[in-house]
Amino acid sequence: MKRFWQSFGEHILAPTELNGRQLIEMLTPAGRSIHLRRHAASVIIARVRLIAALFAILVPLFGMVDLLVFPIELAVKLIALRFAAAGIFVALAWPHDVSAAHPYRHGIALLVCLLLVPPLFHFFSSGWLQAHTHTPMQQFIALLYGYLPMIVLGGLAIFPLTAIESLLLSLPVILTSLFTLLFHGQTLGLVEHGGALWFMIMMLGVAMFSGMSQCHYMATLVNKAMHDPLTGAYTRQSGEEALSLLMRLSALSGNPLTLAFIDLDRFKAINDTYGHEAGDFCLKTLAERLQTTLRRSDLLIRWGGEEFVAVLPDTPIERAPILFERLRQQGFGTRPDGSPLTASIGVAHSHEPGGNAWEMLIHRADERMYQAKSGGRDRIVWPNPASAQTEGLDHIQPSTPAANAAGA
Repeated sequence: MKRFWQSFGEHILAPTELNGRQLIEMLTPAGRSIHLRRHAASVIIARVRLIAALFAILVPLFGMVDLLVFPIELAVKLIALRFAAAGIFVALAWPHDVSAAHPYRHGIALLVCLLLVPPLFHFFSSGWLQAHTHTPMQQFIALLYGYLPMIVLGGLAIFPLTAIESLLLSLPVILTSLFTLLFHGQTLGLVEHGGALWFMIMMLGVAMFSGMSQCHYMATLVNKAMHDPLTGAYTRQSGEEALSLLMRLSALSGNPLTLAFIDLDRFKAINDTYGHEAGDFCLKTLAERLQTTLRRSDLLIRWGGEEFVAVLPDTPIERAPILFERLRQQGFGTRPDGSPLTASIGVAHSHEPGGNAWEMLIHRADERMYQAKSGGRDRIVWPNPASAQTEGLDHIQPSTPAANAAGA
């Protein structure tokens, strides 16, 4: 079964292996990283604007067909409806600021508006067309209007949506189509409407498969571009972008953000004595231990060499010792000679005076990390308790059980 999913992911969905977690991420948006959500939002918004701009031009132009085919009274109504739809498309295509706090919700809202315009056009025009379709050409054009909801479902295929998202977004379109039939006195029947329903389901299936493939491919590219290949942590560039975003969200919500600057002790000696492969193994072990301890909402950034930054959003300084207690219990790994790896750690948080910029947080945490180095290594330097507005936090604290025993 595992080999089947790997082959399925490699040859059908994208040129990468497909694991269980990636499959879940293609089915539901829950658990997506903040980077992936923002990237998906930018793609959705850009495509909504492009399609809306095209429709804003093409929809009114097609009014020439209405003038040529239908009676003037009906043609005027249809053209008026077309210009109303074009106005909505212009509003969707018009450049505007995207929500900084919830860009993905913003993109989905725009997409919903785009998807509902054709079914609503079909709803308002259906009754008029039933009363004025006599010639074969009129019946043909009216039939094309009836296919608008199906075209919309097929259009979902160009957006990077999970299976659940595609299904939920299709429901308003399908329900609007069914309501249109019932509202205008038609009786739902398998013979009369079974073919159309089957075609809509097929379009939805194609859209779901295409959206899932795009989600998987996008996640693969984003992860490769944003993560350090050795440790799996975020690269410094992507980490700075994420940290900047998290700081803005922290300022908007008022929730605190805590940051830890982590530097392995005497790492150069490992490379010099045992070689870079041994050093790489120590870095991978440290990153794995950190990522196991951190929450899914936290970020681990490889800042450079043996330096890592752990970003803890929505975490007051009072809760930070819980994380480092877990780290002390499991340790950072072992050196090639069997002795435990140790680290010097500096901590900063956004509620310190002047802590509203991520650059300042990095600077303070970096300074405190060097204080830990000069204080004997293998320890944590916390913010000043007065600025942290907490009690019971030692300004300098050992970071491993061995150091605690030595201090005792």
